[in-house]
Amino acid sequence: MSYKNFPMVPRVIFGRGCINQLNEILSPKRLNVKAPFIFIVDDVFKGKPSLTSKIPLSYEDRIIYVSAKEEPKTAQVDELVEHIILTTRESPSGIIGIGGGSILDLAKAVSIMLTNEGNTSDYQGWDLVKNPAIYHVGIPTISGTGAEISRTTVLTGPKLKLGINSDFTPFDQVILDPELTKNVPRTQWFYTGMDCYIHCIESLNGTYLNAFSQSYGEKAYDLCIEIFVDNELSLKDAQDKLMMASWHGGMSIAYSQVGVAHAMSYGLSFLLGTKHGIGNCIVFNQLGEFYPEGVKLFERMKKEHNIELPQGICANLSDAEFDIMINIALSLEPLWENAIGKDWRKSITREKLKSLYQKM
Repeated sequence: MSYKNFPMVPRVIFGRGCINQLNEILSPKRLNVKAPFIFIVDDVFKGKPSLTSKIPLSYEDRIIYVSAKEEPKTAQVDELVEHIILTTRESPSGIIGIGGGSILDLAKAVSIMLTNEGNTSDYQGWDLVKNPAIYHVGIPTISGTGAEISRTTVLTGPKLKLGINSDFTPFDQVILDPELTKNVPRTQWFYTGMDCYIHCIESLNGTYLNAFSQSYGEKAYDLCIEIFVDNELSLKDAQDKLMMASWHGGMSIAYSQVGVAHAMSYGLSFLLGTKHGIGNCIVFNQLGEFYPEGVKLFERMKKEHNIELPQGICANLSDAEFDIMINIALSLEPLWENAIGKDWRKSITREKLKSLYQKM
């Protein structure tokens, strides 16, 4: 038997205010004064000194603000890479992503595409990247996606939504500063937190489950219960623990896989542009037959936190549009195998998926 030789983030720093150490972390990695650090930052922080004052700009370093209102696209990565190549005298010393999962995924993809030829869409899939990425750092400002630890980037391409899954994708350095999450809107806090919770449910109930993924999944699950069910934590403790739940939840799927919710939410995102966190919630809400206990607890968390999910987002879709979503979902074969087993095609039919989408 051949086992996965899994790459992990080699360096991580955790603690409230640890972003203030960014300069001492980056300085030894500078190639020369003509090779800038490029900071890809969520544009919600534009003009917000509480964050931007902590970004150490020197020489030709610069910030590129990017909107995270839409899911990241392969064309967006191509545009960023072209812009960086055309406006820098030498290849950057590094790419630093500061934001939520979308921004972190963009930073990972840009760092890969600066050293690999062709279009970003050419690398959507598993282990297609040939050359190591340039140095890249992830600084999450919201917790739950697990993008800071994963070996994938979630990207919408011209034909499908699929990540660049490779050993060169994980960050070289991650900075986990819970203070950066303090201004996250409550609904967004819930949706990304549920992304983490769903990671746990899909990993712990999957056929790929093993002691490695189980140990991380169980810890992330326990942290989610503390945060979203027990409701006895201080705000600071909740921020700290959700950041670690995100890390452990990402690790839980690193050596296993996600499942039905993620496969189907990719379809929603590709066709309707539904953001990843809320898309997972909309799908998971209909998956009681696959994850009965997990969905039951999800219903309780929704109620306790006064969350009303959008209804009827698929109500007016044509058969052709349903087919697009179904094709995307079915293309994610490892997710279905983890969720159902090797014979998943016997029960996961196009009709089955259409009936589930029609409930959303």
